[in-house]
Amino acid sequence: MLRVMVVDDALYMRVTYRNMLQGSDVEIAAEAENGDEAIAMYERVKPDVVLLDLTMPGMSGQEVLRRIMELDRKARVIVVSAMGQEIFIKECLQLGAKSFMIKPFKEKALLNMLGL
Repeated sequence: MLRVMVVDDALYMRVTYRNMLQGSDVEIAAEAENGDEAIAMYERVKPDVVLLDLTMPGMSGQEVLRRIMELDRKARVIVVSAMGQEIFIKECLQLGAKSFMIKPFKEKALLNMLGL
């Protein structure tokens, strides 16, 4: 069972992830709606994968990624970005993100990204 933490300020996106992953070999181990929650939960939950939105109020996705990588150099973070944010993808990969997905995405793309 793959344990995933979803970090997105939009409730509808967190619900979308839950719906897409329901019935697969994935447990949503934690959900966070901002960077401070994400960092605290990562330390407590130690998920296998983090699905991280870039644009959130307060701490940016890049800063969340930076801090998670400081906590765990082996963290598997997949950055999720809207089309207009593609310029940030290179920066995120340099910070340690394992991959990225562009919103909107299909269920099959999400499952493939998670290796399912």
